[in-house]
Amino acid sequence: MPMVHEDQDRHKGFTRRILMLSCGKAALLSALVGRMYYLQVIEAEKYKTLAEDNRVNLRLLPPRRGNILDRFGVEVANNQQNFRVVVVKEQTPDLMATLDALAKLIKLSEHDYKRILRDVKRKRGFVPVTVKDNLSWDQVSSIEVNAADLPGASIEVGETRFYPYGANMSHILGYVAAVSEKELTGDPLLELPGFRIGKSGIEKYHDNDMRGQAGTSEFEVNAYGRVIRELSRNEGGSGREMILTVDAGLQTFVQQRLMSELSAASVVIDIQNGDVLAMGSVPGYDPSAFNLGLSSKQWNGLINNPYTPLTNKAIAGTYAPGSTFKMVVALAAMKEGIGALSHTAYCPGFMKLGNARFHCWKRGGHGTVNLIEGLQHSCDIYFYDVARRIGVDKIAEMANKFGLGEKVGIDLPGERSGVIPTKAWKEANIGEPWQGGETLVTSIGQGFVLATPLQLGVMTARIASGGKKVIPRLARGYREGAKTVAYPVPDFEDLGIPPEHMKMIYQGMDAVSNNPRGTAYKYRIKEEGWELAGKTGTAQVRRITLAERQAGIFKNEDLPWRRRDHGLFVAYAPVDNPRYACAVIVEHGGGSKSAAPIARDILLETQRRDPARTPALPLEQSAEITNLAGES
Repeated sequence: MPMVHEDQDRHKGFTRRILMLSCGKAALLSALVGRMYYLQVIEAEKYKTLAEDNRVNLRLLPPRRGNILDRFGVEVANNQQNFRVVVVKEQTPDLMATLDALAKLIKLSEHDYKRILRDVKRKRGFVPVTVKDNLSWDQVSSIEVNAADLPGASIEVGETRFYPYGANMSHILGYVAAVSEKELTGDPLLELPGFRIGKSGIEKYHDNDMRGQAGTSEFEVNAYGRVIRELSRNEGGSGREMILTVDAGLQTFVQQRLMSELSAASVVIDIQNGDVLAMGSVPGYDPSAFNLGLSSKQWNGLINNPYTPLTNKAIAGTYAPGSTFKMVVALAAMKEGIGALSHTAYCPGFMKLGNARFHCWKRGGHGTVNLIEGLQHSCDIYFYDVARRIGVDKIAEMANKFGLGEKVGIDLPGERSGVIPTKAWKEANIGEPWQGGETLVTSIGQGFVLATPLQLGVMTARIASGGKKVIPRLARGYREGAKTVAYPVPDFEDLGIPPEHMKMIYQGMDAVSNNPRGTAYKYRIKEEGWELAGKTGTAQVRRITLAERQAGIFKNEDLPWRRRDHGLFVAYAPVDNPRYACAVIVEHGGGSKSAAPIARDILLETQRRDPARTPALPLEQSAEITNLAGES
């Protein structure tokens, strides 16, 4: 009997264990079924999306950057096809191995390695990083053939910026280059491989307009991340095509003409609407080099060049305007009731003020001169005399009206304001009171006075326009699809200069160029109806000592280049019906004799081409024409 009881107890224990095990299995099965139901039914949409994302990738497409056109529709900046190889960090098990394999097919420098690793670290893992741009067809082919050994690497077809006119338009257009780390704003477009933004010139000023809107590409990939097929594509929106006021042909002429000098700048303005027809600065640079990538040697060559090729001297070079400033002084004097033909000054070659002597450029003097003769002969003593009578603040007030001492508002980055001194300015900036001798020096455009070539061009345009506040511009409008938008020309404000005062200035500038005794008669335009009226200017860059005056002043050609005087010339043409204003500065050119013939040639060529009288916007018959004032 005890055996029977033992068997029964054993059977009951076994049954309980089976029951517990069965309950456990049932519980686990229930949990598994519940989890499967949760995943496959309740969370079905979520995991369907995740699975789809593993199979389908979405990538941003860089938009096509808008072209830049001259006033006649000639392309001065466009885009060309560009092949590049990129690498995606999360798609390669060993980034360095992939780069080393690529280095056997294309040349990768140590600098390239550092840049790639820096960009990979900076960007998110799924963002492609450019390894090499501007690949040849042979390089593309070799990479494609070896694709199996290059996990994470792929070829992309993009566009690169091209500048057909090279250095001739470099300072106007500027250049584009890769986005730097400090320029990242969180916009994913800026992180795209090979994406470029404007860094200077028109490219920078109108960058947002020309950039466009990004597109998207949806494509299917396999388990290894290789693209199987593209499912859909949205190209996005191309950037606007900017239409400039510049005449590319005239711009080329101006730049080439300036290249007869080591360092020079010039600007040509249509006085009726402020259109900048040409803006030259030499030496220039190749803007395409920045897009393709500069070597350290090339970069050092640019920044260490003593003639500063990266500086647009037309807007950022500041120079003493010399005698080109005398028209402003004459207008200030006439406003104060001094300087009409009845006012004369005797020029013996110098003026004494206290114990100091202030010399005229002509050692023997000009004798008795009036305002027109003072301009014609560029007599320093005449302007010393009137400046002493009216004071520096009155001169500054008139100078500001004509665009000096403040930015004129050109649509380019980097414009400088120059300096027109006043008594308050000197006290605030130097901490010293104004001296009477400084007024005399200011009257001939020396001392503290500084101006850019653009400002001198604007000054001349405002004179030639009869006293209108001409404001220069470089953008004439833009194209967007079939629509061409023309920026409206402002109705320039009248500066309030009496016509009889302007007439005196016209007569003086005409005498400078067209009177045999004028300082620029040698450089006049001889073609009838095309004559120019101008004003010479020489800006000293060194002080001439008393000992040097007594022993004989050194000629500029006998001095080192950097110690020679700057040469300036401002002019408008034609004399009888002014339309174009021009300013030229030749750094260390030895005086106005270097600048005057350049200005003459530029104004002659401008009138031959006559860009202002030719329809300027490249409009098509089907284009919708609108201006910003809302008229159509």
